[in-house]
Amino acid sequence: MCRLFGFKSVINSQVHSSLVHAENALISQSLKHPDGWGVAYYLEGVPHLIKSVDRALDDQIFQKVSGVVSSQTVLAHIRKATHGQKTILNSHPFQYGKWLFAHNGNLKNLNTYRDKLLAGVDLELRKFILGTTDSEIIFFLILTKIKINHPLDRQEIPLKDLKKAIESAFHFITSLSGPLCKDENPDPGENHLTFILTSGTTMLAFNGGQHLYYSTYKSKCSERDTCLFFDPICEQEAKVGDSVNHLIFSSEVLQGENQWKSIQKGEIIATGASMILFQDNLDVDFE
Repeated sequence: MCRLFGFKSVINSQVHSSLVHAENALISQSLKHPDGWGVAYYLEGVPHLIKSVDRALDDQIFQKVSGVVSSQTVLAHIRKATHGQKTILNSHPFQYGKWLFAHNGNLKNLNTYRDKLLAGVDLELRKFILGTTDSEIIFFLILTKIKINHPLDRQEIPLKDLKKAIESAFHFITSLSGPLCKDENPDPGENHLTFILTSGTTMLAFNGGQHLYYSTYKSKCSERDTCLFFDPICEQEAKVGDSVNHLIFSSEVLQGENQWKSIQKGEIIATGASMILFQDNLDVDFE
């Protein structure tokens, strides 16, 4: 399965260590996930997206991009293909306007109901589906449900409304695919819908069957004496409703100062422009 990394912070930060230098950084995971990569980041509220079909470990562009990216919001993905050929159009993250989406999962027996899924996508959005992955269809189904109540270019959408839109999209998807797989060590061919979604100001992650972790604090920040934004919350575990200075998502627990917690199956973890930690559970069937 694929690997995900997402980062949301109150300040522009480099993520080179997490993507390249950590003991189990994203680049090293590409040994087992060789079917392309993508790194997206926001500058002045505008997403910039760089993707490749090459293995990240062998791709000098991945290392160069990872070394220069400094942003408040970053989303990265290492692909191991389940649906769709190894092409640039099938590499994650996927983008529409300010929205970015990266998926670690699979829809079982997709070809038997692909057309029905596509028919559920808003007609104006459907023409922007350029690849052949289940992931891209899932992304545009979520956007379709958001669009019912909110313009997609709205500066920020309440997290509870995003949760309801995702829930509606997943009810439709699982009505065709069947329930999500709850096995602890699942067969990659079963139904999984683990993902990260961001608009730049908002970042949201969901565990839909594949492991995902998050971090909001460090054991001890190495920059505590020089960072202008250092606050005791940087070294304290956050509870739901607390302010955080950063929120990191990763498919693997990364080595270093960050302290990690597992996102449970069916659980959403998110934050918006206010950087308040949000948690909820999606009403979706697991079996």
